[in-house]
Amino acid sequence: MTDTNPKKEIQQLQRVIVDALEDVKAQKLVVFNTEHLSSLFERVVIASGTSNRQTKALASSVRDAVREQGFGKPRVEGEENGEWIIVDCGMAVVHIMQPIIRQYYNLEEIWGYKPVRFKLGAPKPVAAKAAQPLAEIKKPTAKKPAAKKSVEAKKPTAKKTCSKKINPKKSSCQKNSW
Repeated sequence: MTDTNPKKEIQQLQRVIVDALEDVKAQKLVVFNTEHLSSLFERVVIASGTSNRQTKALASSVRDAVREQGFGKPRVEGEENGEWIIVDCGMAVVHIMQPIIRQYYNLEEIWGYKPVRFKLGAPKPVAAKAAQPLAEIKKPTAKKPAAKKSVEAKKPTAKKTCSKKINPKKSSCQKNSW
């Protein structure tokens, strides 16, 4: 679809993508404006699917809907295993992930500073929090349980035992640990 107004065109593409994801029951759907971060695309869409089968169905739905609306043929990566599928729609990139993969990579932290409202009347989305600098992160201190004082807790010490010297040039002393 070629619209003379680029803002309107990206909004139309975004709406097609969101509708396609909602049709297949995508979970935790978010859209971010990335114009200020990348010149390659203007929107990042992140959605979760509960299984490999659902993530593949979500990607297929997006690919078909975008193509049917005349936006061109999107490129799809990761469909083989279905844990993380990327659908490149030109002005928008869609990440469809299983919840564990999504939590691990936390793309919201990378792209999440300008979330976009993708439904009319929806509340204004909240931006992701910036990552804490390493100096501010405090490691939790774990308390060690009190050591039991018993005979079994003590490690045996190594003792040196020597047998009678048969050959004066060779010593038969050995270090044994009991």
